[in-house]
Amino acid sequence: MQAFFLESRTGQRFALYHEPVGPVRGIVVAIHAFGEEMNKSRRMMGLGARALAAAGYAVLQTDLHGCGDSSGDLVDADWNNWIQDVLQARDWLAQRHDAAPLWLWGMRAGCLVAAEVARQMESSPNFIFWQPQTSGRLALQQFLRLKMASQMQQGAPKGSTAALQRELAAGGAVEVAGYLLGSGIAQGLAAASLIPPPPAARLCCFEVTTREPAQLMAVTEQVIEAWRQGGCEVQTRVVAGPPFWQTLEVEDAPSLVIATVSVLESARGAVA
Repeated sequence: MQAFFLESRTGQRFALYHEPVGPVRGIVVAIHAFGEEMNKSRRMMGLGARALAAAGYAVLQTDLHGCGDSSGDLVDADWNNWIQDVLQARDWLAQRHDAAPLWLWGMRAGCLVAAEVARQMESSPNFIFWQPQTSGRLALQQFLRLKMASQMQQGAPKGSTAALQRELAAGGAVEVAGYLLGSGIAQGLAAASLIPPPPAARLCCFEVTTREPAQLMAVTEQVIEAWRQGGCEVQTRVVAGPPFWQTLEVEDAPSLVIATVSVLESARGAVA
């Protein structure tokens, strides 16, 4: 594993490169979750990256602008900058493995970023979705509810996500759970949706659940069906495990890593 910084016009982006073992079967750009979910899922993303590298995939993890160990603050970040961060990571991998098929691997809101990135590419990549958030508008609302919950615990009058969104739309910033969110990310996230980009691509979608029977959430199934109808070849897998992206303590879901490598291995022969 190699740690370094990618130079960008808006500063440095922290990156971790996982070199593939054996023949290169593909290049993978990992796109992390949003807010505290990024920190909660960092260990699982690392475990997944190492497992994919061991299976022959070159994986690059990067912290987007204003996140993690990259330069800048979240309040100054911009949705379009995040798109460019992913494209830069793609270019870095492609320069080293130019003939390998590309996979965009999104975690939660990272799946929304991946879909937006693909719309700016001439040829569609393949996708790995981990517990995808299917609507950026709902993702933003869920994030803003954390502030309302905090206000209520402190005895403050109950607010509304609509008021917070109006403040963001006017160019303001809102502090939520220790994160100062600006309009640049908020507006981009609110407009994002998990609709399939043209042309058709391959999508491997994974969810983790503690429920029985294990099956995709209804909203995910609806979105996945739209990708199928759009000509995308889709494989899904639901595995047992904790919701590690939101648990109080950092937890592992090893079945998710195993399933991801297994599904990609079965898909490898059909990926162009």
